[in-house]
Amino acid sequence: MSIRAVKNTKQAIPTMEGAGVKLHRAFGFNDTSDTDPFLLFDDFRNDNPADYEAGFPWHPHRGIETITYVLAGQATHQDSLGNSGTLGAGDVQWMTAGSGIMHQEMPKGDKDGRMHGFQLWANLPRSLKMTTPRYQDVEAKEIPEIVDDDGTIARVIVGDFWGKSGPVDGIAAKPQYLDISVPAGVKKTIKIDAYRNVFAYVFEGEGAFVDASKPVGILTEKELNGEEIQIRDLSGNRTLIYFDTGDEIVVQAGERGVRFLLISGKPLKEPVAWHGPIVMNTREELKQAVDDLQKGTFIKHGS
Repeated sequence: MSIRAVKNTKQAIPTMEGAGVKLHRAFGFNDTSDTDPFLLFDDFRNDNPADYEAGFPWHPHRGIETITYVLAGQATHQDSLGNSGTLGAGDVQWMTAGSGIMHQEMPKGDKDGRMHGFQLWANLPRSLKMTTPRYQDVEAKEIPEIVDDDGTIARVIVGDFWGKSGPVDGIAAKPQYLDISVPAGVKKTIKIDAYRNVFAYVFEGEGAFVDASKPVGILTEKELNGEEIQIRDLSGNRTLIYFDTGDEIVVQAGERGVRFLLISGKPLKEPVAWHGPIVMNTREELKQAVDDLQKGTFIKHGS
């Protein structure tokens, strides 16, 4: 077994999207080499309705998949193909935009005004850029939740983990999307296929992600004088962790435990051309998408 060392850590950056929604962006609209096949990751947790109620009015998508995971509140969606629905706490939507849709998402807080959740964009390979759009709406009760002997809890949204399979299927990048909670003081090893790019995103508690001998970037008391290890630098709320190569990661939970998303996928290794929520392989394909929008021919497949 080879433990993946931490390549880099960073804090999600406050930004604004849609009609004025305040959120934190962990990555997006830049180099995708560390996250391929994933393009963007937003954390839209907010406790002030004024900061999110304007939502994300009608906008186009082509060439990507969007994955929305709601923790609190609701997200109501509607599109140009006639699809609509509402995601509640614990629910997931995996939307394959494919050849193109017009789409809107409008958040609503819970009884305490909270709207918490995440959105991930996954790239589509060249061969599927213009595929027929589709949705996979998954209710919280459909997502397997596994409790290990040490109290670690894993919700398996996509992929196989600890003998369970997530309910979302048929995804080209063969991703794995896990919501993992590790209790206070527990050191946990999690296997990851070596061919995948993988990142973790901490959103509750704190923990140290460990290489083969020690927490990365942390000097321990044991190394100095043989006494008990004291972890003095932990990854906490809204920390993104990029990993190097290997087939497992190790996390040491802090005094409050740690909860994080662990997301991995098979790299597509294809050119990426951006135009907001439209992602193709070439500038020429982007120009065609913009022309389609202007001519009213953007929607290629009906409901």
